[in-house]
Amino acid sequence: MTSGDDFNYYLTTFPSKDPPLMQAPLTIVGDDLARVEKQFRRDLESDVPLIRKVGEYVLSSGGKRIRPALLLLAARLCDYAGEMAVPLASVVEFIHTATLLHDDVVDSAILRRGLASANTLWGNEASVLVGDFLFSKSFSLMVAAGSIDILSLFSGATTAIAEGEVMQLLSTGELDLTEERYISVITAKTAILMSAACESGAILASASLERQAALAGFGKDVGIAFQLMDDTLDYTATEEEFGKSIGHDLEEGKITLPLIHTLKMCSAGEREIIAAVIEKDEMSFDDFRNVSSLVKRYGGIEYTLEKARGCINIAKERIMIFDDSPARKAMLDLAGYVTTRSS
Repeated sequence: MTSGDDFNYYLTTFPSKDPPLMQAPLTIVGDDLARVEKQFRRDLESDVPLIRKVGEYVLSSGGKRIRPALLLLAARLCDYAGEMAVPLASVVEFIHTATLLHDDVVDSAILRRGLASANTLWGNEASVLVGDFLFSKSFSLMVAAGSIDILSLFSGATTAIAEGEVMQLLSTGELDLTEERYISVITAKTAILMSAACESGAILASASLERQAALAGFGKDVGIAFQLMDDTLDYTATEEEFGKSIGHDLEEGKITLPLIHTLKMCSAGEREIIAAVIEKDEMSFDDFRNVSSLVKRYGGIEYTLEKARGCINIAKERIMIFDDSPARKAMLDLAGYVTTRSS
């Protein structure tokens, strides 16, 4: 299969509805992303059919492959010319998929990317165990890559992800959750894997420590912005756009930044309204509408969007240490896309 055929395969398998900002990244690493998809399927080989069935279902349900794309672009930015970028990008998607399987069980989710979640179809037990398989497999694949630095990086990242999940669990229903504490939670839960993806691309290329740090910071800031956008979409998107149940975070008692800002600005009586909704086992549409109207009234959406844009501006500035190139432009475009996406 030619490189052009690889890119066509990727676009056919994952048709893009994304804005023009995603076209440069896709053009540059589209062939490699197609190879990542194939590598992922090869790495799912198991004597247990359910593992492959669940893994391929989650893989085929869509997703923008931002984490693998970040790794591939970071490696390209650092002039890496070896063969390990694609296998390592597949590992990143393995880790991400494992976290999705576990997250959906913890959150009692019924939708993922607009489709029934894996735990809805196969049950919580299967989802957790397949997620465990993907975590374990990812580390065996990293050992094969032969880099102790990359193995150390991703082992630290997966530890931080687990800590972030626990921190989020402990913060459930906490009306006094501070913005600083919340940023710590989403940094561990979401941003750390994007940071590791970018940094590992630099490590593959034996880039300087300064460049490794710049790409790690870029990935972290993009990851924080990505999660902040998710926070806003939970209040503003339709289920079809978002691919998840809107209002699910609120129903689960998750205090995200739009709500943190609203709780800081609203009256004592309005705070009691929000508290009453969060304490309910089941949230009605009217409950969601009442809280959502308060979030919009007090500028929670705009505040969060501004924070996300600030993170992206910092991220873009970090990679200005690199010379102008198609890879740098693609990374800047990908960062810009994060604050414009609607799903």
